[in-house]
Amino acid sequence: MIDTHSHLFVEEFTEDLPQVIERAKAVGVSKVFMPNIDDTTISAMLEVCSTNKGYCYPMLGFHPTSVESDYKSRLLSMKRLLSADHPFIAIGEVGMDLYWDKTYLREQQDALDEQIHWALEYDLPLIIHCRDAFPELFEVMAAYKSTKLSGVFHSFTGTMAEAEQLLDYPHFMVGINGVVTFKKSTLPEALKIVPIERIVLETDSPYLAPVPNRGKRNETSYIKEVAAKLAEIYATDLQSMDAITTANALKVFKMAE
Repeated sequence: MIDTHSHLFVEEFTEDLPQVIERAKAVGVSKVFMPNIDDTTISAMLEVCSTNKGYCYPMLGFHPTSVESDYKSRLLSMKRLLSADHPFIAIGEVGMDLYWDKTYLREQQDALDEQIHWALEYDLPLIIHCRDAFPELFEVMAAYKSTKLSGVFHSFTGTMAEAEQLLDYPHFMVGINGVVTFKKSTLPEALKIVPIERIVLETDSPYLAPVPNRGKRNETSYIKEVAAKLAEIYATDLQSMDAITTANALKVFKMAE
């Protein structure tokens, strides 16, 4: 299995990261892909990836909830890291988030557009976060529908209609995490129209722990519960789900093959 979205570099894992990684390996996780948050988290992320080279892989991105009035200068400083021989396997996580605050809506759209250009310029996949902002996200994304842009729509929790919108982007996968195991989740219904060949596994650790650990700190080893629930939804076995989602992930994250 591949955990395509895990923030193992944040402070929640300071005390026991080696044990967290050992537990992930024990359940069969072969790689962990780490989306960046903003310019303040790059060094911590790179340190974890360096210590666990060949297992943890870094991305470079500016999360929408970090976008404020100074976002342009902060993005510029980050883009410089893409020059020369950079280690980043994707641009992420980026996107739109209007759940907490709509103050910087236009700035979020502009930051997303800028980072889409990075993805195209450096031929890297794009990892997209979207919360309470589907119309605003697709205002930006629509212009790139017929390009080579690829990536993952991370943490999909939407409706069947929203799933249809995502599937219009042929080079993107749909990232599914612990939310699919929640008792009141509508994801099993929405996933009826999403082919298994478009699914990748993720945890979003330390957030969104699946049942039976809901409410606790999430970690990469819990991805097995996500895979098991998806195997049930797609009427297949766990081994097949692991193999298919791993192949799907490596189609997108080519630098991690």
